[in-house]
Amino acid sequence: MTWSMSSTLLAWLLQLSGALSSPTVGPPAVQALVFSDQAVRLLALQARSFQTEFLGCMIGEIRDGVVHVDRIAPADVSPLRSTATEVVPETTCEDAGWTGTVGMIHNHPTAERCWYYFPGTQVPTSDEQSFVRTPYAVDAIMCGAKVVWIGRNMVQEELGLVETGGGSGLEP
Repeated sequence: MTWSMSSTLLAWLLQLSGALSSPTVGPPAVQALVFSDQAVRLLALQARSFQTEFLGCMIGEIRDGVVHVDRIAPADVSPLRSTATEVVPETTCEDAGWTGTVGMIHNHPTAERCWYYFPGTQVPTSDEQSFVRTPYAVDAIMCGAKVVWIGRNMVQEELGLVETGGGSGLEP
């Protein structure tokens, strides 16, 4: 190995070392998920309307560790890629034209298997594995009258969909 090759290799290794020891920047940690009335109404309609999984882009913002979902925009999904047990987007929410995406939400039409880890274990489901590959702060599953969600702390949470006298809402 020549001197120039070894110095080039050393420089590359130092760059790699720095990259590996640098902290990675990701979405902020969140402690709560809040849906607007419009988002709740859409979820209620979706729960009653589809026999196949739907996929939505949760549009909103993160303030003080709370994800505020203002609305849910449709993800770019081919009807052929949405079945009773799986939904696959054609592209990202941003590439589909949506800005301000804080997470993804999909439903389980039969309201079954709504978890990110198999019960009683820390073995991840395909929903958890899909979430860790996204850049978003949260992921959610609409499951009957509840929403199961997870943030980057990888702790599964649950909210109940409730109807109130003046509108609809989600409560823990």
